[in-house]
Amino acid sequence: MSTTSTGERRVIGNVLKGSVGNLIEWYDWYVYAAFSVYFAKEFFPEGDPTAQLLSTAAIFAVGFLMRPIGGWIMGRYADRRGRRSALTLSVTVMAVGSLIIAVTPAYATIGLAAPLLLVLARMMQGLSVGGEYATSATYLAEVASPGRRGFYSSFQYVTLVAGQLIALGVQIVLQLTLSAEAMQAWGWRIPFVIGAVAAVAVMWLRRTMDESEAFTEEVAAKSATDRPEGTPEQGGIRMLLQYPRECLLVCALTLGGCVAFYTYTTYMQKYMINTSGISKDTVAWINFAALLVFIVLQPIGGALSDRIGRRKLLIFFGVGGTVLTVPLMTILGSTTHPLIAFGLMMLGLTVVTGYTSVNAIVKTELFPTKVRALGVGLPYALTLAIFGGTVETVALALKRAGHESLFFYYVTGCIAVSLVVYFFMRETSDGSPLDRTSTDRTSTDRTSTDRTSTDRTSIDRTSTHTDTPDEHADLATSRH
Repeated sequence: MSTTSTGERRVIGNVLKGSVGNLIEWYDWYVYAAFSVYFAKEFFPEGDPTAQLLSTAAIFAVGFLMRPIGGWIMGRYADRRGRRSALTLSVTVMAVGSLIIAVTPAYATIGLAAPLLLVLARMMQGLSVGGEYATSATYLAEVASPGRRGFYSSFQYVTLVAGQLIALGVQIVLQLTLSAEAMQAWGWRIPFVIGAVAAVAVMWLRRTMDESEAFTEEVAAKSATDRPEGTPEQGGIRMLLQYPRECLLVCALTLGGCVAFYTYTTYMQKYMINTSGISKDTVAWINFAALLVFIVLQPIGGALSDRIGRRKLLIFFGVGGTVLTVPLMTILGSTTHPLIAFGLMMLGLTVVTGYTSVNAIVKTELFPTKVRALGVGLPYALTLAIFGGTVETVALALKRAGHESLFFYYVTGCIAVSLVVYFFMRETSDGSPLDRTSTDRTSTDRTSTDRTSTDRTSIDRTSTHTDTPDEHADLATSRH
C-alpha cells in the first residue's frame, strides 16, 4: 500500500472519530428541545402547563447564551493544550450534563433543587456545544488533506443535522413503544441516558485520535524559541485582538448564514403548521425528508468548494437568499400541498448549503494555528447567540403583531449584509497547507511588527531543514 493511500486512510479515520463525537454532542443538545414537553412538569411546580413549558424554554435559552463562553474557554484550551484534548473535554462535559438531567429527581421530591440542577446541566451543555463547534471545525480542517479540506470539513454540518434527526427518531420510537403515562413518568429520561453513555464512548474514542500536525508543529516551533517579554500568550484574548479584521469577518460571514439556517430548519416547521395550515404529522415528514437530503448536499458543496473556491459558494448563498427568501416564504405560507411545501423547503435548504458546506472551513482558513480555535469559536458563538438564537423569537413576535411578512425582509436583510462581505472578501482556499494559507493571507493586514512576528514563526517552523531555491520559488508563487 502506498504512503499516500495510508495517509489518506489515517485522515479519514481521524475525521470519522471527530465527526461521530460531533454527532453525539448535537444529539444531546437537541434531545432537550425534543423531550421538554414531557419533562416540564417534572422540574417545575404544578400549575399552568404553558408556564412550565416557558420555564423549560427559558433554560434552553440559557444554554444558548452559554455558547459564547464555551467558545472562549474551549477555544482557548484547544489553542494551548491541543485539539484532541479540547474535543475530549468537550464531550465529557456534555456527558455529565446529560447524565444530570437523566437522574435528577422531580420537583415533588427535591423541590427547588430540581430546576436548579436542570439549569446547571443546561449550562454545561451550552459550554460544551459552544466549544465543540470551534474545536471540531479547527481539527477537521487541520487533519484534512490540503486539496480536500472543504470536503472533510463539510461533515461538521452532516453530523450536526444528523444529531437532530436521531433525536427526533428516538422520540418517535419511544412514542410508539411506550404509553403516554410511561413517557411522562420515566420514558423521557431514556434519551438522556443514551446520550450520556454514547458521550462516554466517544470520550474514549477521541483519546485515540491523532493530534493535528499543525498544532504539533506550532508547539515545536514555540518550544524551540524564547517568547519575547510582553508577547501575548498563545490562545489568549490579547493575541486574538491582533486579528480584529478576521474576527469581524467571522461575525459578518455568520450573520446571514445562521439566520437563514435557523429559519429554514428550525422555524420552518412551526411556520408550515401555523401559517400554511399543514398538519403536524405531515410537517414532521416533510421536515425529516428535507433534512435528510440536506445532509447529502453538504459533502457535495464541500467538495465543490475545493474545486471552485469557498467564495463562489458563499456568493451563491448570498444572492440566492437575498433574492428568493421573500417570494419563497410568501408562496409557502399560502400552500397546503405537501409536495409543494417540500419543494420550497428544499429550494431554501439548497441555497443555504452554499453557506453551511463551507461555513467551518472558510473561518479556520482565516487564522494561524496559535489562535485558530479561539478565533473561530468566540466571534461565531457571539453572533450565533445574538442572531441565530433569536430567529424564532423575532418571527413569532412579528406574527403576533400582525406583521409576519416583515420577518421575511429581516432574514433577507441579514443575508444581504453578509453578501456584501462575500463580494469583497479574499478567496481563502488555494490548495496550500493550512498554516501557510492563513499566515500569508492575514499578514498582509497586520502592522509591520506583527508581520515580523509572523515571519519569525514561519522561519522557526521550517528551521529543521535548509530551504532550496525551488522551495523559495514555490512560496513566492503561493503568495501570488
